[in-house]
Order: sequence, then structure tokens, then C-alpha cells
Amino acid sequence: MHDSLRGSTAIVGVGISGFPALPAESSPLDAMALAVADALADAGMSLADVDGVFAAGLQLFMPTLSLCEYLNLSPRYTDSTQVGGGSFVAHLNHAQAAIAAGLCEVALIAYGSTQRSAGAQFVTHAEVNPYESPYRYPGPVAGYAMIAARHMHEFGTTREELAGVAVAARKWAVLNPLALDKSPLTVEDVVSARMVSSPLTVRDCCLVTDGGGAVIVTSAARARTLRQAPVYVLGVGEVVSHRSIAQMASLATTSASESAARAFAQAKLTPAEVDVAQLYDAFTIMPIVFAEDVGFCNKGEGGAFLGDGRSEPGGDFPMNTNGGGLSFGHPGMFGIYTIIESVLQLRGACGPRQVKGAQVALAHAPGGYMSSHSTAIFGTGDTL
Repeated sequence: MHDSLRGSTAIVGVGISGFPALPAESSPLDAMALAVADALADAGMSLADVDGVFAAGLQLFMPTLSLCEYLNLSPRYTDSTQVGGGSFVAHLNHAQAAIAAGLCEVALIAYGSTQRSAGAQFVTHAEVNPYESPYRYPGPVAGYAMIAARHMHEFGTTREELAGVAVAARKWAVLNPLALDKSPLTVEDVVSARMVSSPLTVRDCCLVTDGGGAVIVTSAARARTLRQAPVYVLGVGEVVSHRSIAQMASLATTSASESAARAFAQAKLTPAEVDVAQLYDAFTIMPIVFAEDVGFCNKGEGGAFLGDGRSEPGGDFPMNTNGGGLSFGHPGMFGIYTIIESVLQLRGACGPRQVKGAQVALAHAPGGYMSSHSTAIFGTGDTL
């Protein structure tokens, strides 16, 4: 484990754009550029400072090339690793390594999507799976429905516990001015909503929005000279275990345990020391599984662990404090927003949804069908 990387980089700027939808005829690059402009202004930096560009997306075949052309950038280092929704957390890992190696000093991580406004014209570069596509199952919701059904079968997780994840996310969303859905939501509302793929109803599934996100990462030394109090990258871990859900070793257990173990080892921290967590929630089963596999509770106890208001505002395990993909918004890939919300919480910049005294934040995001996992742990200056 590269302990020397602990706290060697920091996030100094974040930006969000395009929620819930961009103007007609907008492109994913428009969403990216708007978020980049906000992130640079947030950091007190300019495009001329950026010498590393990291990007991924569903709509752009060569996202770093397209973004650099759009912004007229000629960086000395680029990375367009695409491992699904958690790609941007993986990019953090690659950025800290690149900065430590002197390959770049100021890394821009960006994402943009027009999933909502493009409607029927929304096209991705996802490949066809010849072993699964002939069955015409409605992925990814069907895949995560199978994961939910298996978890319920193996561990007794209840339908109400799944619904509770959505209810908690909605309570956080009410406190977030940017969140798309702030309407009242109860467990019964979730359970009785339109079935999409059993056992998941439409309220167990993330929203569909446009959106852009951008994060500026630089060396700890440079970060201390900039506008914002640095949010340090204490540890990052990543892992890939499969691509197709048919090749998942266990539907109810993921390799998030490996990415999290690597992140905690680098950060020299334990799950008990995390003050606020962002656990990717495209579907309600996901935070339940991640609470277990990342190490916040024992295997099979995720539903009960997140229940009884523990993950809601005022609870002792504040989770998905921006409202998550379930109520804040979900523009196809959500991982970058787990980073952004972690940063805002550690800055103390979240207003009514602020977790008091937060010093350590964790972001975890998967890709594909629980196929890849990336975990990042962040800290304030007091954690160094």
C-alpha cells in the first residue's frame, strides 16, 4: 500500500451543472464545460492551470479528446478510464499517482450527460453482450433486482428496508436546493409504486436527469495556497471483479470489500472513523450491500443497519446527504457527485443538510453490475 500518497493531494474546486435538465440541443460537453467553469471559479484557478484531464461518459467515445478540444486544452496527461458509474472515484486514484509522479500538477476530473433532455435520442457506447442480450432482460434494473431478490433470500432483508433507503434519501433531498424530487415519500409509497422489475418499484430506482460535474485535484502543497480550505485525499482503492452479471461470483456479496480495504489502509483509518458516507444509490439495494461490504456493518445486516432513521438527517450514520441518485438526480453516472458532496460536507458548506463537525468522508461507487468498485476517503486538514 502506498502510504506515502496519503494526503499528498487535495480537492480544491468542485462544480455542478445542468440539473435537472439542460436547454434543448445541449451536448454532454456543454454540461461538462459549465461544471468545469464552476469548479475553476470555486478554486480560484483558470484553464491555463490545468495540465491533467480525466473524463468518462456514456455518450462520448473519446471524452478527454472531445473535452480538451471544447476547452482548447493541451494537457500533458490524460486518462479516460471507463469502469462505469464509479469511474471518477477511480480517476482520483490515478490522479494522485500522476501528481506524485510529476506527470501533472493540476488534474481536472469531469463528467457530462444529457440523458434526460436527449430522450429517445440518448445513445451510449455500451457494447452488446452476446451472452445476455438475446434474453432481452431490462438491464440494469433487472440485474439489480436480481441482486435485491438474492439479498432478501439469503439474509432476510425486507421490502420495507429497501424502501427505507429511498425515504431517507428523500429527507436529505428536501434540504438540498438542487435536488429534483422533494415531494413527500413514505415506505408505503415506495412499496406500492409501479413495479419495474420485482422486487424493485419505480421509487426504488434512481431519477433520470441531465447533469455535469467537475473536480479539481492538485498537490497538497499547491492546495494550501488556493482559495478554498483543501479537502485531502486520504485513501483510494479500486477493484474490478467481472463485467456481466452472469459472471458475478455472488449476487449478494461484492468486491467493494477489496476497494474499501485498500482505501482504509492508505488512509490509516477504520469505518468507525467516517463521519459522513456517500454510497452510490442507483437502486435502493445498493447502499444496503455497500454498508456491509465497505465495512460499516456485518454481512446481511445492511437493511437493519440503515433503518430506524440511522441514515436520515439527524441520524448517527448520515448517508447520501445530497439526496443521492434516488432524489437528487442521476445523469447516467453518479460517482462524481459522491466526491463533490463529500468535499462540500468537509468544507462545512452544505447549509441545512450539513453534518455537524464532519472531518472524514467516504465516497463509494460501483460500475456496471457491481462489476467495478472504487472507494475514496477524504479528510480535513485536522486529519493529516
